[in-house]
Amino acid sequence: MSIEITQPGLATSVQDRGRFGYYHLGLPQGGALDQYSYELANALVGNTEGEAALECTYMGPAMTASEPAAIAVTGAPVQVLINGESRPQWSRLRLEAGDELSFGIIEGGTRFYIAFSGGVDVPVVMGSRSTYALGTLGGFQGRKLEAGDVIPIGAPQTVPQGSTIAEEHRPNFSTSQQVRIVLGLYDHSLTEQGLRNLTEEEWTLTPVADRMGLRYDGPGVEWMQKEQPFGAGSDPSNIVDAGYAMGSIQIPGGTQPIILHRDAVSGGGFGMVATVISADMDKVARAAPGTATRFEPVDMDEALAARRERRAALEAAAASLS
Repeated sequence: MSIEITQPGLATSVQDRGRFGYYHLGLPQGGALDQYSYELANALVGNTEGEAALECTYMGPAMTASEPAAIAVTGAPVQVLINGESRPQWSRLRLEAGDELSFGIIEGGTRFYIAFSGGVDVPVVMGSRSTYALGTLGGFQGRKLEAGDVIPIGAPQTVPQGSTIAEEHRPNFSTSQQVRIVLGLYDHSLTEQGLRNLTEEEWTLTPVADRMGLRYDGPGVEWMQKEQPFGAGSDPSNIVDAGYAMGSIQIPGGTQPIILHRDAVSGGGFGMVATVISADMDKVARAAPGTATRFEPVDMDEALAARRERRAALEAAAASLS
């Protein structure tokens, strides 16, 4: 079975859980930015092994199916159309041979996901089918999809008992967010006022936001003035070099924070003042430009507890299929 892309959308790519074990070589984890929505799309069509799906940003694609297929669309709210007729999100749907799947205008958030029973069957590259466009690696020919692409779909797997994710288990796509962070490694280089600005003031997501990182606008922060070590830049936000955890927050020049996301570089010369906890990275990925954001410091125990809670919430959502 295959699908033919007739309209590619703005930035549609193949993504899965990500590419693990190569970060020390400079290759980011990648994978679906909103892992929660991605995982539930797979659950709806009976995929259980992290099968690849399509990640659609802002403007969705249009495609036709060569054979019957079970699909599901999750993530940011958008009108789902099969042959021009509206169909629900967060539910298992049926495409017949020759059917056209297309989408209306996104109504909130940033990204939505299309899963197919059997998964998008592109080659596994370094343990993943995810697209890393900067390195032209993985996915479909290492790039976002284009009109005329014919994308293979794997053989269907199991069919779950239910066909809809219960409303209470669907994520919120709000215009305001509280994002939890763990401070460090270089928060000690901020002045007291700088730290207060980061953790007590409101920041707004700018349009400069993609799979590599998201830039915020706000009050700025103050860095302590000090003599820079040999090899660092002249600005106090510069360091000699360090590895970046996924979710690291940099504030170059003390002005606009940048949250590094799944396709970000693995190291560089800006100090990281904090890191978004893993449980809130999906939330960050759902934010649209203009989203009002506050950063809430938590400790490591709280971060680990939140990770357990997220895992339990995902399991409960998958179990809610009805």
